[in-house]
Amino acid sequence: MLEEVERWLSTRSWSATDRPLHKLMAAKRTTGSTVSVVLPALNEEETVGEIVAVIRHDLMRQVPLVDEIVVVDSGSTDRTSEVAAAAGARVVHRDDILPRIPTVPGKGEVLWRSLLVTSGDIVCFIDADLKEFSSDFVSGIVGPLLTDPGVDLVKAMYDRPLGSAAGQGGRVTELMARPLLNMHWPQLAGFVQPLGGEYAARRSLLEQLPFPVGYGVELGMLVDALHLVGLDALAQVDVGVRKHRHQDGQALGRMAAAIYRTAQLRLARGHLIRPSLTQFERGRDGFEPRTHSVDTEERPPMSEIAEYRKRRAA
Repeated sequence: MLEEVERWLSTRSWSATDRPLHKLMAAKRTTGSTVSVVLPALNEEETVGEIVAVIRHDLMRQVPLVDEIVVVDSGSTDRTSEVAAAAGARVVHRDDILPRIPTVPGKGEVLWRSLLVTSGDIVCFIDADLKEFSSDFVSGIVGPLLTDPGVDLVKAMYDRPLGSAAGQGGRVTELMARPLLNMHWPQLAGFVQPLGGEYAARRSLLEQLPFPVGYGVELGMLVDALHLVGLDALAQVDVGVRKHRHQDGQALGRMAAAIYRTAQLRLARGHLIRPSLTQFERGRDGFEPRTHSVDTEERPPMSEIAEYRKRRAA
């Protein structure tokens, strides 16, 4: 590991308990910062309501740390929107944001568009499939942004159990993302959960970043933020244990392919001859191929979008 990374681990890795809520509130009052929490959601009716309810109770009613909770529904066919609204979130449909630009499927697409329907100086992204959710996931990663002006982006780190096996979650991280980062961006080798969906950043940074529309958004954001603001502006906070539903092997394969493509674009900005992935499923007549395109589209920095510039100037 690079000496720079060893130093970073000792100065930019914290625990959620390092910054009690009363200190965060004091810093929030001093800086005048506002905080938005965004939950990208697709068919998460079983978990989204509890997450919203916990944040509202702990970080809006008991302590006014969070100023708004926005759930961006990306086309759910279940009761995700109704459950989220009943729990107290403002629900916005992905297709209603920036309608002049047709939407495409993908988590990154939702995160990018969320910048247009939130107002916080600090934007905190939380996946909507978390179980046994704790508000430490929010306060932990927002904390350094409130108390340290030199920090621009904070990732959550945590244990990820797979069933009853401790620490076996994050398979795409270990098999794809971590090797890529260690080999090509060794300054980012200290991140425990580089692909984790729980992170917070200053709006002033997010609006300057391109957003891969799909699964590559977390890796792309880390790499681009490193180049834009440097390693010392990035940090991570231990928030305990993350429990969520796990994807099957083929879904993980598609995720890994998208992440590899995101890395490839940043390494060479070249053209892949065949940006697709063929996988196999056993059918009635044997193994049948299924070919999926690898989502490689990226949205430009939000600061380049006229509607966003107009809203920020208002």
